[in-house]
Amino acid sequence: MADARILIVDDHPLFREALRNALGTAKTRLDISEAGSLDALISHLARDDSCDLVLLDLRMPGVQGLSGLIYLRSQYPNIPVVIVSASEEPGIMRKSLHLGASGFIPKSSGAATIIEAVETVLAGGVWAPPWTESEPPADSEAATIAERVASLTAQQIRVLLMLKEGLLNKQIAHALNVSEATVKAHVSAILLKLGVASRTQAVIAASKLEGL
Repeated sequence: MADARILIVDDHPLFREALRNALGTAKTRLDISEAGSLDALISHLARDDSCDLVLLDLRMPGVQGLSGLIYLRSQYPNIPVVIVSASEEPGIMRKSLHLGASGFIPKSSGAATIIEAVETVLAGGVWAPPWTESEPPADSEAATIAERVASLTAQQIRVLLMLKEGLLNKQIAHALNVSEATVKAHVSAILLKLGVASRTQAVIAASKLEGL
């Protein structure tokens, strides 16, 4: 029986396989599942949310920047999330940790580092590259926006992401299989929760969280 259940979320099958192989050398027995997009992640957790850790890429279908992290932290606060990213910018690492990530692993890391990070988080700790700590703190404006975005429901976050892509209400309604009236209601709620007056301002606010 596995000691922990891990979900790898990345749109590159080869990287998912490499990460799975690296984790396969850990002393901890791991049950590893995979998802290649935000929709696949949502579907997986809707079926079974008994997950001990999510390893999340920052860029893939349905996820740009830190929106995927914010979604997970708001909807599944009991599941630790570790960002696994090609980015090694200290600012992005700090912002991820500030928004509730339990760790940040650069994709350039070796198997030993990946295992150390995963086992640290599974034990209840937080792991990040040593150089992250010496940098200045994350900006307060992004933190305020993040708190507001975190108050959105899962569906509202998906609508917000589609607004960022420039989709119209009709297109969003089709993609989510809901009515245009439902989409309009979601948009109104998003504007209210973000404290903005227009769709454009909501998109600008959300874009500040990308950090990429």
